[in-house]
Amino acid sequence: MSETQRLATHPVDATRWSDIEMLFGTRGAREGCWCMRWRLRRSDFERGKGEPHRVRLQRGVAAGEVHAIIGYLDGEPVGWCSFGPREQLPGLLESEALAPVDARPVWSITCFFIARGVRRQGFTVELLRAAIEEAGRCGAVVVEGYPLDPPLEKVPVAAAWTGMLSTFIAAGFEEVCRRAPARPIMRIEVARQEPV
Repeated sequence: MSETQRLATHPVDATRWSDIEMLFGTRGAREGCWCMRWRLRRSDFERGKGEPHRVRLQRGVAAGEVHAIIGYLDGEPVGWCSFGPREQLPGLLESEALAPVDARPVWSITCFFIARGVRRQGFTVELLRAAIEEAGRCGAVVVEGYPLDPPLEKVPVAAAWTGMLSTFIAAGFEEVCRRAPARPIMRIEVARQEPV
């Protein structure tokens, strides 16, 4: 793969559902999560892994309630970055370490998923930048992220679903709080974009 190869990124809508299914595969991204970890309370998430989560995500996408960017290489879906208003993410609201920093309304980056064959090539930064831009079009003024800043250099893919600290720094985020050693809260101010 060429080092200059870039993703084509698009906001998710109902016309891209088959691409989401292709990207997430039969395992539903990670162990049947279907990007529902922070969209549900922890107890509801644990009970619904697999098909129930797939149905929830499909309904949310069809209704225009799911905000995400999907990335393509040569027309094939290879990457995902989901985001949304923090107050609409019950699973995130349960976290003490990631409790609100202040009263400002924020949009939160909830997760990344990169296809196995193209991981560790910097595509998460491209997805994140596209997500920031789309969040601005949706009215966000502040976008927040909760990446992993692990003590070890090598991190299992399953542990990095919220992204890595280096990704957020590369996209221009700054750390605003850290209540847990490996989990900073990062922010970026967003220039509001006109809807396309």
